[in-house]
Amino acid sequence: MKRGLPYRCYSSLRGFTLVELLVVIGIVGLLVALLLPAVQSARSAARNASCKNNLRQLGLAAQNYVSVHRHFPAATTSKPYPDDVNTPWTFYRWSALALLSPHMENSDVVGAIDLSIPLYGSDLSIRPEHTSAVRLLVPEFLCPSDEGRPNTPEFAPTNYALCTGSGVDGGAPHETDGLCFENSSVTPAGVEDGLSHTALASESILGPSDGFESDGHDPQYDYKFLTRAPLNEARCTATQQWNVNDPRGFAWVNGEYRCAMYNHYLTPNSTTYDCMGVVVFGSPEVRFRPYGWRAARSRHAGGVNTLMADGAVTFHTDNVEAAVWQAMATRNGGETVRP
Repeated sequence: MKRGLPYRCYSSLRGFTLVELLVVIGIVGLLVALLLPAVQSARSAARNASCKNNLRQLGLAAQNYVSVHRHFPAATTSKPYPDDVNTPWTFYRWSALALLSPHMENSDVVGAIDLSIPLYGSDLSIRPEHTSAVRLLVPEFLCPSDEGRPNTPEFAPTNYALCTGSGVDGGAPHETDGLCFENSSVTPAGVEDGLSHTALASESILGPSDGFESDGHDPQYDYKFLTRAPLNEARCTATQQWNVNDPRGFAWVNGEYRCAMYNHYLTPNSTTYDCMGVVVFGSPEVRFRPYGWRAARSRHAGGVNTLMADGAVTFHTDNVEAAVWQAMATRNGGETVRP
């Protein structure tokens, strides 16, 4: 064995100094800070894409509906109920989403609802034939950016609503200038502005299930409510009456402005409070007819998704011009401005 210098053991390893450790922690923290917004952005984009897909499915169902019935669905139904003459006509109140459900792929909903019977009875309660069916949760009617859960025990909710028009005649639900309204039967040929220029549906944030905040109201969630109609801006501005019992979007089967109807009187995510009204007294034909100025609202940053009558889905920002936004809502306004 070859002999040399006395054997010595040298280690190439040494511990981290405090300064080096702090530098490493700082670098990791910086990487995390850079990564988290990217992850959140990716998740937000995925949720937005899923929301758009839901609206496309709704648009496809509408096209299937048109193929069968030759016209777009009514936003809400109103007619006399032969078995009970005291039932207000508006208590049928089936939404366009209910009318479209047989043309969608959700098998749980198909056949579960009897559209020939009013949703509500003359005693203002849900008719017993419907108590189970109206609780059926339809994922395609819920935006993944929202909470996605019922906000009232009696119904399953919706983030999507059909467009009644520009909000004319004090937010009237009938004989409006839009594509879908009370007992409407607008054909594709009747949309003189063009299907690609006319809004069919958009989205809205679900109202809170635990009531309003005690320290104030938020226009994204809360809405003013008047026991008179038609609406006007002075009364809507002045009133301090709020509907605390029925959160927005509480029932996808319900064809009224609080749930499955909206209009373009207000721009997307408007800071002005939505305002709803109802005709309390009158003949059965008009009693409890719901009026409203309800904006499109969403949890997507900066705007809302809108389904056009041709099935295309576009994203419209909060700062869209009011005139352009209202022009999109009319079916034969003769506007030449594209959204």
